[in-house]
Amino acid sequence: MPPNELERIGISRMAEREIDAFLSSQGVGVLGLPAEDGPYLVPISFGFDGRDALYFTFVSGAKSRKRDLSERSDCARFLVYRAPTPFSWQSVVLSGSVDPVPDPDLSDLDDVMDNAWHPEVFDVAVSDDSISVYRFDIETKAGRKQTGLPPGFEA
Repeated sequence: MPPNELERIGISRMAEREIDAFLSSQGVGVLGLPAEDGPYLVPISFGFDGRDALYFTFVSGAKSRKRDLSERSDCARFLVYRAPTPFSWQSVVLSGSVDPVPDPDLSDLDDVMDNAWHPEVFDVAVSDDSISVYRFDIETKAGRKQTGLPPGFEA
């Protein structure tokens, strides 16, 4: 559907400040990495630095497809969405690159990771050597939202 048609039915583009506010209020999304057999998609928690990067905590074993694909690819996508009702939703798509964060830099990320969602089982079941942190450098941001009933729609 062309953008002018989307606007006609109440869907609008999000400004960069709206995208940043949305990312700051969320904590989980879907990471998309290129793979030979099609996109590799994985739900993952994240922290947003408020500007130009997301941070992911990878919890994995010695062999990790997520880790391997992240380190091999030059471009990744990330989707964050919230849809509490059929006529009230937001979605943001980011593109960028994913790289490991060196251990000395990890202590600077406590505040950034505050809004990241983590299943309770991670705190109990993982050892430190199975956890690594990756930075998603945001190159492009795009967002859409609908915040009410479309014009002419009657409940």
